[in-house]
Amino acid sequence: APNAQLIVSRKGAESIEGYYHKSWNYTVVKTGDRINIGQNELVFIEASMIHWPDSMFTYLTGHNILMSNDAFGQHYATEYRFNDQVNNEELYDEAIKYYANIITPFSKLAARKIDEILAMNLPIDIIAPSHGVIWRDNPIQIVEKYIEWTKQAPEKKALILFDTMWDATRKMAEAISDGLTSEGVGNKLINVAITDRNDIVTEIFKAKAIIIGSPTVNNGYLATMAPIMEDIRGMKFQNKIGAAFGSYGWSGESVKLIEEHLEKSGIAKAADGYRAKWQPTPADLEKCRELGKSMASAVKAD
Repeated sequence: APNAQLIVSRKGAESIEGYYHKSWNYTVVKTGDRINIGQNELVFIEASMIHWPDSMFTYLTGHNILMSNDAFGQHYATEYRFNDQVNNEELYDEAIKYYANIITPFSKLAARKIDEILAMNLPIDIIAPSHGVIWRDNPIQIVEKYIEWTKQAPEKKALILFDTMWDATRKMAEAISDGLTSEGVGNKLINVAITDRNDIVTEIFKAKAIIIGSPTVNNGYLATMAPIMEDIRGMKFQNKIGAAFGSYGWSGESVKLIEEHLEKSGIAKAADGYRAKWQPTPADLEKCRELGKSMASAVKAD
């Protein structure tokens, strides 16, 4: 389409040329600009960093459709197009997974953008994101969920992430879980080596306490932990507490390194970590249960 006119945000013009090294027929628009397309108009709302610098929403008057780009979407492949045609529980599982993995680092920006859109008092009958199903049945329900999620107020529960070599760290993880459960705090154990990273990030987003365990290998933690640790840092999770544990045979640095990484990621240490040499003894496992109880108290503290 050599005569097509491209409507882009200011950052959009820059990024398109950066990708394709060509200058096409651009019209650059900003928030509040309108283009008449006959009976209706397109209204533009810049949405930089939700979640790309060039992101922009487009509102179609007359039909009251908000085309929201990356916001309010899901990585959800379904044979149906609309939210009232799919299982609502499954849809929200996919929506929060998308938010946790894509939008979390930009939560403050997302909150401000939602306030801006609501202040425009646009009638919205449909929200059509770039990914996943289209919201036509009570479309504002996903906006309300985003308002909730942008606050990053986690559930009062704990997540235990671990990997293990000879089951020593697994046994410690299970003992920590027992301690949490005994104090009435819900918790989930996840072996990072066999669990999808997107699912792990979603569970991190939901939980208040993140308890991470790894044996020591080559003076560090297991390589399977590294991507999750980087996700924790990069996602900029808020309002979380953490702790570490692990087994070792020789040098035993993994617990200290996990604690240091959590601190750099803005996750406050709520209890001292615990190390067990070789296979954990009954006394070691009791210490792990005590760690779980301490974390339970911290979860319930506020």
